[in-house]
Amino acid sequence: MKKQLELIEEYLYYGRKQRKLDEKTICAYRIDLKQFSEFNGQEELVMSREAIQKYILHLHDVYKQKTVKRKIASLKAFYSYLEEEEIIEDSPMRKVRTEFREEKVLPRTIPYSTLETLLSYMYSLKLQTKNTESRTKLLNRDIAVVETLFATGIQISELCNLPQKNIDLEQGIFCIKGKGNKERYLQIGTVQVIKQLQEYNNQWKDELSQTEFFFLNRYGERYSEQSARRMVRRYAEHAMIDLHVTPHMFRHAFATLLLEEEVDIRFIQKMLGHASITTTQIYAEVASKKQMEILRMKHPRNRMNI
Repeated sequence: MKKQLELIEEYLYYGRKQRKLDEKTICAYRIDLKQFSEFNGQEELVMSREAIQKYILHLHDVYKQKTVKRKIASLKAFYSYLEEEEIIEDSPMRKVRTEFREEKVLPRTIPYSTLETLLSYMYSLKLQTKNTESRTKLLNRDIAVVETLFATGIQISELCNLPQKNIDLEQGIFCIKGKGNKERYLQIGTVQVIKQLQEYNNQWKDELSQTEFFFLNRYGERYSEQSARRMVRRYAEHAMIDLHVTPHMFRHAFATLLLEEEVDIRFIQKMLGHASITTTQIYAEVASKKQMEILRMKHPRNRMNI
């Protein structure tokens, strides 16, 4: 049998070429699997239930529950691949206890009043006569980013990697590629948000013609996740918001506020691109027409008087 590191590289190649996993996912798998290999300190493939269990207990001592779950999932996927390819007869992960009591950590969200304060402040800046053309362009980009995060609940990485070809600004429809390159369609249900995106698109048309990405930095390059985090934090501070606001918190706000409006959790799961939350959610299929109706009627952004 081949050495463990060699098998890991073959699995990563399979993930990239056959499963079409993105480089971020491949990188995470490589880190997790090489860490497992280094922990055990042997060149041969680890098949011992005791060795794997010891490693998992070590993970619980060092990492948070979310990280531990990801690293265990990486191991399961690796051994499942080896089993499917008939490199091993049975996956040792089946004999390993991987279920542990998890700490319940509620997602950090942004209160409705805080969202309204932030957006009102950003829109108020557009009215200032001292704005230069360059400043106005950046401001419109920033508002478009924040509005998109709140209107769709997408991940910041999904926003920054969003290609222009996946956006229909006339209809306000986004095609999002999530984990595993799975596609989902999102309908923006607020006219003002669509207008803001159209204004950004018109102002940046020269820069946009030179690239595939929709959200750009001042140099016409892909807008980075780190830049988005700094931007959101800066506006929150200037708006005198006493809360550490991050782009991901808009995703939590999107979900929790729609739940408060009594939107079916299955619809929200679909819009967020979650693979599975409960067994009943696998039956949820949201038609674009139904999704548009939900967001037009229920999205809290429609109640803001801006």
